[in-house]
Amino acid sequence: MDSREWGPGRRACAALTALTAAVTWSVSTSQPTAAVAAPAAPSGLSLPSGPCALPRTGVHHSEGLDSWHPDYPVPRGELRVALIFLAFPDSEPRLSPARLAADHFPATREFFHRASYGRLGLRVEALSRWLVMPRPSGEYGISRDWDAGLRDRYLRDAVRAADDLLDFRRYDMVHLVADPDAPGVDSDATKVVNLDPPLTADGHAIRRFGTVFEKHPPDHNVLAHETAHVFDLPDLYSRPPAGSNADWDTHVGDWDLMGSQFGLSPDLLAWHKWKLGWLDPGQVDCVFAPGTTVHRVTPVETPGGKKMVAVRTGPSTVHALEVRSTAGNNATSCTTGVLVYRVRNDLASGDGPVRVLDGHPRTSACRGRSVYPPLADAPLRPGETLRTGKDVGVTVRVERRHPDGSYSVRVTRERTG
Repeated sequence: MDSREWGPGRRACAALTALTAAVTWSVSTSQPTAAVAAPAAPSGLSLPSGPCALPRTGVHHSEGLDSWHPDYPVPRGELRVALIFLAFPDSEPRLSPARLAADHFPATREFFHRASYGRLGLRVEALSRWLVMPRPSGEYGISRDWDAGLRDRYLRDAVRAADDLLDFRRYDMVHLVADPDAPGVDSDATKVVNLDPPLTADGHAIRRFGTVFEKHPPDHNVLAHETAHVFDLPDLYSRPPAGSNADWDTHVGDWDLMGSQFGLSPDLLAWHKWKLGWLDPGQVDCVFAPGTTVHRVTPVETPGGKKMVAVRTGPSTVHALEVRSTAGNNATSCTTGVLVYRVRNDLASGDGPVRVLDGHPRTSACRGRSVYPPLADAPLRPGETLRTGKDVGVTVRVERRHPDGSYSVRVTRERTG
């Protein structure tokens, strides 16, 4: 989960741009999406390109790929992470900072090492002692829907407490870890806070903090989820209205860390790995013209080979497919096969920018383990077909599974309209 405080200047930067001329739309009424002008790629990141790389729009954590938001660190090479441990005058910590650091690392570092095929390393520097905040824990109003003024007070007090010990210029991300046993701490408040204008320390603008309030032991993969927000990935869960008993996990179920950190198959979708620069151009096949093509796709969890087929279906939409196995970060997955999903660049974080398409809508799987059993058996198996799409129809048929774990998939982008 993340929260946002962007000023009006950032929202005003959106402008209408023309889509690439290489795409021919079947529906004459289609209109281009409001997109942000693409800056030069930052050092160390090769931006996705071509007609299937949806353009970035002005929504929060847009799933567009053609530019990189300059306020986010590039997830390549080694990034420095500071862990700052905060206590309060109304409570004596029962756990050591080292014990809490071990709740999250090396597990978070290993998750991203596997997800990025070794292209991202997190170097963690954790303070060895508690820093005491100037106010009792209850005075900060810590909660999931945190009052902005109280939250800013918490962040400013934390930076002041740490400023004599840390040179904030040295870090790509900062996580503030609160004493989980303090009476005013709410574990549901863990999130990434984005700030505009930023806080300044050591002459360095800090635009986001991870605020960690997890109990010990913490939720599974929770810091990996929050760290992925620092790389501009959106929440993929659905947040029901207050008082509703509706399910949070109807959009993607178990199939991406940004949907649920408890997912049985939490590795990042191939679309996200493309966005973060972990896939090379040759690892993505783009389908944008009517016709039928056959693709051999390797599991998303393992290095090398084709990782995704993207089918451009409209000005703001792509239908994507990838192969899921039980390797790497997805060792606990209860089903495998070809996963199909829809991506939109014009829906903000939490509004459903990605939706997994259910290859078996009449059945479910893994009840008691899956975060959303109706989607737990979403992947297609050999011999199965899924047809989807409104403006542009897409048919995906799985031809066979090869001994090396790759799949041959027949994709038809239909001419409609």
